[in-house]
Amino acid sequence: MSTLNYSSVPGFILEGLTKRPELQLPLFLLFLGIYVVTVVGNLGMILLIANSSQLHSPMYYFLSHLSFIDLCYSSVTTPKMLVNFVSEKNIVSFLGCMTQLYFFLIFVIAEGYLLTTMAYDRYVAICSPLLYNVIMSHRVCSMMTAVVYSLGLFGATVHTTRMSMLSFCGSHTVSHYFCDILPFVDLSCSSTHINEILLFIIGGVNTLAPTLAVLISYVFILSSILRIRSAEGRSKACGTCSSHLVAVGIFLGSITFMYFKPPSGNNMEQEKVSSVFYTTVIPMLNPLIYSLRNKDVKNALRRVVGERLQS
Repeated sequence: MSTLNYSSVPGFILEGLTKRPELQLPLFLLFLGIYVVTVVGNLGMILLIANSSQLHSPMYYFLSHLSFIDLCYSSVTTPKMLVNFVSEKNIVSFLGCMTQLYFFLIFVIAEGYLLTTMAYDRYVAICSPLLYNVIMSHRVCSMMTAVVYSLGLFGATVHTTRMSMLSFCGSHTVSHYFCDILPFVDLSCSSTHINEILLFIIGGVNTLAPTLAVLISYVFILSSILRIRSAEGRSKACGTCSSHLVAVGIFLGSITFMYFKPPSGNNMEQEKVSSVFYTTVIPMLNPLIYSLRNKDVKNALRRVVGERLQS
């Protein structure tokens, strides 16, 4: 049996989401619709925040970056999945696979830390409202965002560099619809011990750190909310946090289920469903969650639509 590394692998065949021919067209139409909504929703959120002066605050600055990240990492995976529905064999080169994995990891890691940053923003807004503009200055927000993307770049570089060192034997059929870490670890015929350790350490830190930071932030936030005397004040404070909590719960929950099950629980069909959720569905849901549950966003949208209709 020949052993191939990145320099000699001609390409991989992505198995796709399903092997059933009768489901290919319905799934293509379904995910095409989801992707269109994702692009329109996230791009619309970015443009709305950029063009609405009442949304020029740290909270919406971070939200615009969340929409950017959702748009990017959905675009890294979904178009390739759509191609797989309409082609007999979805062949991708090793370099193309590693490129897809690299950019996917950048944005998925960055999203976890950006959600953490947004939790800190809500903590400052509710627990130290008088110092909010001082603490969350434009310079501080820019630095925090730079750190978010830097952590994504670091994690993606480490994982992808190590993945490119693996050797592959025999079948080059990847049991997935995009190039992810777990199916390539299963496919490799060389030792993947270091890859598994890196996934456990880096993946664990990138999941546990945001989760703990968000939990700690919301313990203080809840304590401050309970001290607010007026029901209207408590309702307003809760309203600014509810959308963020929903987004955090869905994202971190699906990531944890995907990558941190016990080895005996590994099942690629279940993992495909889980990965569809956080690569395709969550990027579509986030702008809907924030637009439908946020009065400022709805008011800004009404104002922009009203101005367009009058012009």
